[in-house]
Amino acid sequence: MNMAKIVLAGFAALIVVSSAALAQQASTGTVTKIDRISGIIAIRETQSGTVGANSGSSAEEFKVQESMLNNLHAGDRVTFSATEAGGAKTITKLERQ
Repeated sequence: MNMAKIVLAGFAALIVVSSAALAQQASTGTVTKIDRISGIIAIRETQSGTVGANSGSSAEEFKVQESMLNNLHAGDRVTFSATEAGGAKTITKLERQ
């Protein structure tokens, strides 16, 4: 019984670590809106695949530190990493391309 609990705990830990690693994967997109007062940025992610694949995607809103928004404008292409905690998506890394 103890061995089963240990194995189950190991699998649970592996799932948590792997999902966190996927959340930190860098994505690219285009800034569609910046709300500097609220610290929110909207980014339309670039879809990989066939030509025209990104035409139907909608922009997602993320919370971001004010200092990351200083040199950004709507229309800029960016590379970013984000995490999600409690339903709120937060950008952890943001670079203008």
